[in-house]
Amino acid sequence: MNDFFELFARPDTWLSLLTLTFMEVVLGIDNIVFISIVAGKLPPESQGRARTIGLMLALVFRIMLLLTISWIVGLKEPLFTINFPFGFDDFGVTGRDIILFAGGLFLLAKSTTEIHSKLEGEEEHGPQRAYHSLQKVIIQIVLVDIVFSFDSILTAVGLVDHVSIMIIAVIISMGIMLAFSKIIGDFVNNHPTVKMLALSFLIMIGVMLIVEAFHGHIPKGYVYFAMAFSLGVEMLNMRLRKVTTPPVKLRDSDYD
Repeated sequence: MNDFFELFARPDTWLSLLTLTFMEVVLGIDNIVFISIVAGKLPPESQGRARTIGLMLALVFRIMLLLTISWIVGLKEPLFTINFPFGFDDFGVTGRDIILFAGGLFLLAKSTTEIHSKLEGEEEHGPQRAYHSLQKVIIQIVLVDIVFSFDSILTAVGLVDHVSIMIIAVIISMGIMLAFSKIIGDFVNNHPTVKMLALSFLIMIGVMLIVEAFHGHIPKGYVYFAMAFSLGVEMLNMRLRKVTTPPVKLRDSDYD
């Protein structure tokens, strides 16, 4: 206990905690967007419950993974090696590569299916709309939580040495995301163009995960900058549509 208080008596500990919390919130944006889109498939009265369950499961997964740091670090070691002919370098496949590749494929498949459904008009609206079951939505959220949790924990391991700081940062970041999840979810689901943009972001994240599975590297700063820029342009378009929407004209017969 004394070591714990001594650790948090140092200024660099608070700086590490602040930095890691910010990183966890940024990395968690992808998770919130996905949860918002999937929860939108549920009846309105169940969407808040799905978002809360999804983020709480993400919190549990990340704390469990933090308590098994040695196993997480071991995922970077090759499980087997693929030998290429003609002088190409051998490719060592790690557990992390398999998880990222499977998660990337899942995000690509899910986002592409959602976009196709919207473009083809397969989604029903109004009282006859076909909703998904809560169990099906939770399973999808759990699968993506696992992928994003690995990515988040591997980032945390590279930034901070103390597990206690990582756990506190994860709890704080999840509390922040839980507080804003309804606002983000309602905004995404109530604006079709923003929802389409969010699905496009998920495709980009899926591609990034697959590239990292093949030991490539795409700086996350570029991806998040593209997302923020696109969202800013869409916000301007939404404001412009409100300003330029012509007033509704009533016919003379409506006064009779």
